[in-house]
Amino acid sequence: MNTLADFSGLTQAPSLPGPHAGYMPGFGNDFETEALPGALPQGMNSPQKCNYGLYGEQLSGTAFTAPGHQNERTWCYRIRPSVKHSHRYARIDVPHWKTAPNVVDGVTSLGQYRWDPVPHSDQPLTWITGMRTMTTAGDVNTQVGMASHIYLVTQSMKNSYFFSADSEMLVVPQEGRLRFCTELGILDIAPGEIAILPRGLLYRVEVAQGPCRGFVCENYGQKFELPGRGPIGANCMANRRDFKAPVAAFEDREVPSTVTIKWCGQFHETQIAQSPLDVVAWHGNYTPVKYDLSTYCPVGAVLFDHPDPSIFTVLTAPSGQPGTANIDFVLFRERWMVAEDTFRPPWYHKNIMSELMGNIYGQYDAKPKGFVPGGISLHNMMLPHGPDKNAFEGASNADLQAVKLDNTMSFMFETRFPQHLTEFAGKEAPLQDDYIDCWESIDKKFDGTPGKK
Repeated sequence: MNTLADFSGLTQAPSLPGPHAGYMPGFGNDFETEALPGALPQGMNSPQKCNYGLYGEQLSGTAFTAPGHQNERTWCYRIRPSVKHSHRYARIDVPHWKTAPNVVDGVTSLGQYRWDPVPHSDQPLTWITGMRTMTTAGDVNTQVGMASHIYLVTQSMKNSYFFSADSEMLVVPQEGRLRFCTELGILDIAPGEIAILPRGLLYRVEVAQGPCRGFVCENYGQKFELPGRGPIGANCMANRRDFKAPVAAFEDREVPSTVTIKWCGQFHETQIAQSPLDVVAWHGNYTPVKYDLSTYCPVGAVLFDHPDPSIFTVLTAPSGQPGTANIDFVLFRERWMVAEDTFRPPWYHKNIMSELMGNIYGQYDAKPKGFVPGGISLHNMMLPHGPDKNAFEGASNADLQAVKLDNTMSFMFETRFPQHLTEFAGKEAPLQDDYIDCWESIDKKFDGTPGKK
């Protein structure tokens, strides 16, 4: 057993060797892990008495009767049942974290928008107070849709914990390093990685290296899963083995603590007398995971044209309507461009989906200027968008040799719902007022001469 003595203070299960140190590989697996030997019951879930005087408790991520391939739950063996980590709740105000539906008078969501990176603040900000909602979509009360956020975190949560009853959280760091100390173990993430935090999972967020800035997709609907590969087959894109779940880790600390819950868009606090991170052992398939985006294997055209951007989907959250996602998480990373007689950047289009993009690092090929690391763009449903003039001219006249698109990593939160701007996005965030003008100088090139290109 290892005790993490730097700043988390959790007692952790023995680490796995090699690249999986501290983690277990897989996505949707049934895992089992224990921080004390013999803490995990074998052959049953709910013994009459658990070893070490632990309490058995189930965390269900789906309905009990969900189909087997979708059913997710984890059995936890903990020092106290979670009812001891919950008391009377008091409503608190978290002014910058918004939840759908959230349509703001005086803020127009119809348009093509782009923002510079949201700057850091001089005031200390935690995971809760540093969240800045940019867009909301759908309705949390019917568990459809999403919200997109920027997080600005400079301060660790000390004896303070959080969980969302509303949503699963997809975290995309852009600057700094965060540590998520969760009920089921520890996730450390840095730029170039993502983390998925399930609905109902309790955790504390610590700053490993700050200041920290990044993006969050708050998923109100069905859980993220790997997309079907169809004729691509069994390999490439995101592979299950590259996702990593934490090994068991627990705290046994008697210290006054605060638990904050987000429930139907409202925030409430409760005071307890101990750390709630007291799960000594667990088994199941409802777990937080992290993923290294550099392991995503892109696929594409090797002769002419190029597939739709859906070919770059890392994760998808189904909507119940076949082929139309509640949310897709799409990654545009380094890759080779080899197609012949082809306009290689993303083409001009209108889309039934609403696309919010973020730049993690480097330069995006369709917008070589203005879309900087930490920046965001929004192209709402059925609004036209595409390359600016320089990108179009460059791609139309390029000598089409094999070219490595290097030093680039951008992503997209795409949803079937319109994304509504928050007041922060419309009035406070650093909006590029001239973004719409990037298409102003596109020329008319039409020539009716037969055979003219």
